[in-house]
Amino acid sequence: MHDTNAFAATVLMVTRDGFGSAEPALPHALMGKYLGLLLAGDLTPRALCFVTEGVHLACEGSPVLEELRRLGERGCRLLVCTTCLEFYGLKEKLRAGTACGMPDILNAQLEAAKVITL
Repeated sequence: MHDTNAFAATVLMVTRDGFGSAEPALPHALMGKYLGLLLAGDLTPRALCFVTEGVHLACEGSPVLEELRRLGERGCRLLVCTTCLEFYGLKEKLRAGTACGMPDILNAQLEAAKVITL
């Protein structure tokens, strides 16, 4: 059995455009499965922080936007690095979460009991 309360104090760092590195379809499918399992298991992390290539997942065209929106509705903070959005020219395409600075991401990590990098 898993402890949903412990997971509520966890921050997930999303650093890639999907889960792992391979041809894009596989990491996207794996991330969809991972987020779907969080939702099905009623596991809501404290926050998901999107940095570097990970910001693509919160933007227009992402295959996991619906899962991210549902996690957001459950109270998970979706923090998306503004510097990274600007670097990739995606600032206007953000569709899930809130654009934020590195201080917001650092604070989320400091408030967390555990930080997991995906």
